[in-house]
Amino acid sequence: MATFIDAGVNLTSTQFDTDRTAILTRAADQGVESMLLIGCDLLTSEQSLALAQEYNQYATAGVHPHDAKDVPDDFIAQLRHLAAQDHVVAIGECGLDFNRDYSPRPVQQLICGVQLELAQTLDMPVYLHEREAFDTLSAMLNEFSLRGVLHCFTGDRHALRHYLDYGLMIGLTGWLCDERRGETLRELVRYIPEDRILLETDAPFLLPRTLKPKPKSRRNEPAYLPEIAHHVAALKGISLTQLAQQTTENFKTLFQISGNNA
Repeated sequence: MATFIDAGVNLTSTQFDTDRTAILTRAADQGVESMLLIGCDLLTSEQSLALAQEYNQYATAGVHPHDAKDVPDDFIAQLRHLAAQDHVVAIGECGLDFNRDYSPRPVQQLICGVQLELAQTLDMPVYLHEREAFDTLSAMLNEFSLRGVLHCFTGDRHALRHYLDYGLMIGLTGWLCDERRGETLRELVRYIPEDRILLETDAPFLLPRTLKPKPKSRRNEPAYLPEIAHHVAALKGISLTQLAQQTTENFKTLFQISGNNA
């Protein structure tokens, strides 16, 4: 069986409150041996770290653009402390979201910028979110020298080319399994070098619509990562085993991980 790393799981979600251990067990049964647990604010960053410690996984620490308006004055100091802990391998999820604008755009830019600066100072990767904000985020990134991943990429060819030229890895999710809105992404996958791809479910969100039989629940989970991998492998014209090996190596390279576990 091919083995994978899920490079994006919101395991702190209340949707997982009743069965987190079972979630990890089902994932392991499908070959998903490790996962990156995402922090979206200070609380979920702390919770992701605790879960990563409990289950021997990896975690990020950061503030999502949706939550930028709610940060305390000392949030960077708190992130710095979290980033120093074992199992925390990246700063984020941070970035810009001009699609929903849950936080005012100037606030998003401020909170994103100081996190990019922190990542550069600490020499840590960034875990980036961008929705309909390419022009602004790309200009911000050009002020720094960073490595990282553009999580759940859904942009166009111009954005993809820029992010690849910058040096980022590209996170692919079940978005490409969506017949309604994934066509552009499916066309762009062929342009992404194999050594720049990470696979992620973004669970519990973005349930792959191609799953058969269709799950009774709309909740996504890491056990469904192989469904995404099958589609990526087919689009790239490579074997599932080759994709699994390459994306695992990509994850370990980006997040500077040696061995099989945190």
